[in-house]
Amino acid sequence: MLRRTLTGAAAGAAGTTALNAVTYADMALRGRAASSAPADVVDALSDRTDVALPGTGEVRTNRAAGVGALLGMATGVAVGACYGLARASGWRPAVPVAAVATGVAAMAGSDVPMAALDISDPRGWTPSDWLSDLVPHLVYGLVTAAVFELATGRGR
Repeated sequence: MLRRTLTGAAAGAAGTTALNAVTYADMALRGRAASSAPADVVDALSDRTDVALPGTGEVRTNRAAGVGALLGMATGVAVGACYGLARASGWRPAVPVAAVATGVAAMAGSDVPMAALDISDPRGWTPSDWLSDLVPHLVYGLVTAAVFELATGRGR
């Protein structure tokens, strides 16, 4: 079980890299700015937990952006570990089903905290906003599931 969980974590790291690549490609193609949501989550958590984020001005802003990105990576690795644990527990969907389920889980892992902290309300998102969030997460799910299958010898 531990081996499958760790394999899932590694697959989640690969999925996170793919998600970031798709996100940055979208930014480059459409000329859109990076989202401030990860840094906003860090700021909100800092405010609500009384855990100060050191620095002021630009230093604090940059630190929040860095911590926000690290939290996104941690989410991707954690969702991958949960995928590996689910596989070790007997869940055996086809890769496309696993990809969608894992991608949606990762999307929830980032969007639910944003909604809970009143940073973003997905009910007000435009179709373009949804696609900008959904497509990278589905790619994450596909890469995570595929890497896990290859690493465990099931993808041959």
